[in-house]
Amino acid sequence: MLDNTLTDIEFGRFQRFIHEAAGITLSPAKKALVCGRLFKRLQAHRLNSYTDYLALLDSGRAAAEVQTAIDLLTTNETYFFREPRHFELLRTLALAAASRPQPLRVWSAACSTGEECYSIAMVLADCLGATAWEVVGTDISSRVLQRARAAHYPLERTRHVPPAYLKRFCLRGLGEQEGTLLVERPLRERVRFAQVNLNAVLPALGSFDMIFLRNVMIYFNGDTKRQVVARVLALLKPGGHFCIGHSETLNEISTAVQQVAPSIYRKP
Repeated sequence: MLDNTLTDIEFGRFQRFIHEAAGITLSPAKKALVCGRLFKRLQAHRLNSYTDYLALLDSGRAAAEVQTAIDLLTTNETYFFREPRHFELLRTLALAAASRPQPLRVWSAACSTGEECYSIAMVLADCLGATAWEVVGTDISSRVLQRARAAHYPLERTRHVPPAYLKRFCLRGLGEQEGTLLVERPLRERVRFAQVNLNAVLPALGSFDMIFLRNVMIYFNGDTKRQVVARVLALLKPGGHFCIGHSETLNEISTAVQQVAPSIYRKP
């Protein structure tokens, strides 16, 4: 008989699993979340306990299931134009870059379902038009990246999008799609998504003029924060800007960048 009770020992093993896989620290308060999100996976595999599910993850025969577990245990909360001051800075940088030959490159390093990437792309399209610019969005979760590529969102997620941008870059759903919004194809095609684990050696992504790593460090312990930030900042160009969440800080995390405003840093 399937037992949906998650023991403290099993929870401890899930804590180690997600920390080793993604660098995420699960507090004891997340025990109910783990139980709720993974219970359906026990049902799907007709397993009797979380211990059996952990054995499946450890077996080496279930790479797809390991990714599913990572997807379910990573929290993804975002919306368009979150923390507007960062986009005001982006607009300033984009207008300043309009006359230079090199493309402006921006990285959303934990992009979740893509709203941040498309917010960035709207600003760049508005300021730079068809000239050379690129937005790269990465996340550890294949599930949210699939949703990001689809660019199809509930309308309530778009309440902070400027009306002119909604009209210019988005299509409102009709009929069965009422209450939703689709980012138009020309803008979608300017954004590139890739699955990247920030807690491992980074792939060759190139260097960036601006990097967003917002509301991510809160899930890491001190050592992991320092390691992740060091990896990410290695891809920031000299003179480039680095944005974190308003509730986050780089104090005792990194001296590679200098703070120029709350949650905004610049690389010398």
